[in-house]
Amino acid sequence: MRTVKFALLIAVLAGSALLSACAATAPTRAALAQGETPQAEPVAQPDINRTIAVSGMGKVTLTPDIAYISIGVHTENKDARQAVSNNNAQSTDLMTALQKAGVDSKDIRTTNFSIYPRQERDSKGEVIGITYVVDNTVYVTVRDLDNIGTLLNAAVDAGANNIGGIQFDIADRTAAYQQALEAAMNDARAQAEVLAGAAGVEVGEVQQINASVGYAPPPIVRKAAGMEMAMADSVPISAGQMEVSVTVSVVFGIK
Repeated sequence: MRTVKFALLIAVLAGSALLSACAATAPTRAALAQGETPQAEPVAQPDINRTIAVSGMGKVTLTPDIAYISIGVHTENKDARQAVSNNNAQSTDLMTALQKAGVDSKDIRTTNFSIYPRQERDSKGEVIGITYVVDNTVYVTVRDLDNIGTLLNAAVDAGANNIGGIQFDIADRTAAYQQALEAAMNDARAQAEVLAGAAGVEVGEVQQINASVGYAPPPIVRKAAGMEMAMADSVPISAGQMEVSVTVSVVFGIK
């Protein structure tokens, strides 16, 4: 008897499930019978986080503490050997003068040595001779900027006659970069707070950060070596100031 009751109960449940399935598919079959395309059930879309995107800027102004100078010796002569010999003598004197002026030997690097013939022509364009041109250029790192004017005078007195320019810089920008980053983030958060207050919401956690760094060096000081420079007591040089700047793009969540 108990086995019959269980069988009857299973048959009733199966029949109920079959009726539910038929009821669920009835609209679909009716739509297909009428040539209509059945509509899919709408899928719930996930919530999109609300955010505030801002850009902040931080700047730190610094005084340069290092300089780079290209100093060269240029010689010319009809005889190639003599042109090289004259250049070697003047270049050696230049190296000695730079070291006596306080420049370490490791801060003096040769960047160019060249010799080439230059044709001399008359008014008719005919070649009348050849002059050999020799150039020897060193790249000097100057770490004592207070002594830079005296150093240039010493270089000219030693035979330098080609000074390409002076580029001022900061030896280590790490601390300045970190300060600028902090200032940029503070600026970004302040902007986000203003926007959130105006919208009647609160600033949430940071979602994304992108940073870019740059710096504006002082202009290159260009000096042409000449007798007036050599005769001066000290070449007037001003390092000026330079700026390290950071821009951050920050995305904050909205509470």
